[in-house]
Amino acid sequence: MTLKKNIRRQDMISCVLCGDAPCSNACPKIKPGEILRSCWFDNEDVAALQLPKENPCASCDAPCEAECVKKGQVHIKELMTVLSEKVRPDCEIELPEDVDRLKCDICGVPMENPFLLSSSVVASTYDMCARAFEAGWAGACFKTICSFDINEASPRFSAITGDNGSILGFKNIEQLSDHSVAENMEIFRRLKEKYPTKFILASIMGQDEAEWEELSRLCEENGADAIELNFSCPNMQEDGLGSDIGQVPELVERFTRAAKRGTKIPVLAKLTPNVATMSPAAEAALRGGADGIAAINTIKSVVGVNPLTFVSAPAVKGQSAVGGYSGNAVKPIALRFISELGQNKKLQGLHISGMGGIETWRDALEFILMGSGSIQITTAVMQYGYRIIDDLKSGLNYYLAQMGIKSVKDIVGAGLDSISDTTDVLDRGSVLFPKFNPEKCLGCGRCVISCNDGGHQAIKFEDRKPKLDGSKCVGCHLCLLVCPENAITSSKKRIKR
Repeated sequence: MTLKKNIRRQDMISCVLCGDAPCSNACPKIKPGEILRSCWFDNEDVAALQLPKENPCASCDAPCEAECVKKGQVHIKELMTVLSEKVRPDCEIELPEDVDRLKCDICGVPMENPFLLSSSVVASTYDMCARAFEAGWAGACFKTICSFDINEASPRFSAITGDNGSILGFKNIEQLSDHSVAENMEIFRRLKEKYPTKFILASIMGQDEAEWEELSRLCEENGADAIELNFSCPNMQEDGLGSDIGQVPELVERFTRAAKRGTKIPVLAKLTPNVATMSPAAEAALRGGADGIAAINTIKSVVGVNPLTFVSAPAVKGQSAVGGYSGNAVKPIALRFISELGQNKKLQGLHISGMGGIETWRDALEFILMGSGSIQITTAVMQYGYRIIDDLKSGLNYYLAQMGIKSVKDIVGAGLDSISDTTDVLDRGSVLFPKFNPEKCLGCGRCVISCNDGGHQAIKFEDRKPKLDGSKCVGCHLCLLVCPENAITSSKKRIKR
């Protein structure tokens, strides 16, 4: 499998991933907008294989670049040439036609692929879910249904962005569905009638045992395939709801049991990450009869404190509030909780629906390897749209075909044996040195600075070239992480201490 990337996001930093991309409309041969998007979402091989075998841009005067909304800033012809002449020849297999390897299920209910919209604004109306289903999503966890009044604040989103403007971390203070229970039940009926094979996961929140039971019953009667119990929303106005429940295992067990009384379809408990460990609540959900666990919901956060007003974002008439943090920045935390659940022997057999910072097929694969049997996504859809499903499916399918894996279900939890909750298991008797690539090295000295001020003073600068002092190097690999050109790799040789 080819893991080395020829095109990085830095190379595409000016591309804004247009809707109805002018570059694609200008090109008579290919769809450069779609191909660039695939590269952005770590799907370089699939992008290259969409091109003809002969470079379609070789004798082209690049009308795509003339029509680009950022004229002269996105080197489309050059990027397409790299894909055609460097990436495509190294692809190990052609694009697989068979997508059956993506088929999976939630608690025995079949799905065409592992990808669902998670419970949020992205799955809050009939039209939105219908467009997502048409785009290729296997299903949707509908925005949480409740019987109490919802009055949202404005604005209610804020974000932390990277150098290229893309969202790294996202904060929301949004609550639940503002449609009535009856309106949402009508949406379920319409969706199930039009899309009978799509998976409808009904997220609910009750105020007492009777409401949890009644909402479960109604969702099943109106077409839901499974129920998700929202024990984790961090943004509720009243105490005793959302994440307040998820932090108390006794309440998780009680309300799970109540919901199970109202339905015969599978029930998943969606748990809060605002705890030290998730297993106590997960085990409580199992005692209450849960068939699966969904995790993680957003993490309580404060972001963007304004230095002039002293108010954090989003500011609502001079006030703000702790809100839920999501986006790619929370993925490591989400994976930690998923691995905890996946390794818990008491939870064996429970379906895990994983979420938290997933943008690309590689992100999704990491969750699958840590034990997730299905994948839910919101923040990436909010930023890039339902269209990301194309690269989620094609990237994961291509990976499985390359690896000779017949079904995505065969690798659920396959990475759990490599994870330990203690560092005692790690080898501490050898050092893996870094290796410098002189052809890539710019001579910027970033590795020297980081090693001197944040490492072990093991790199010297000679004629603007880094030189390693093996007697001082401890193999921490800080230099690999800070190099802006990826000119440093791991050597294959380990040195015994």
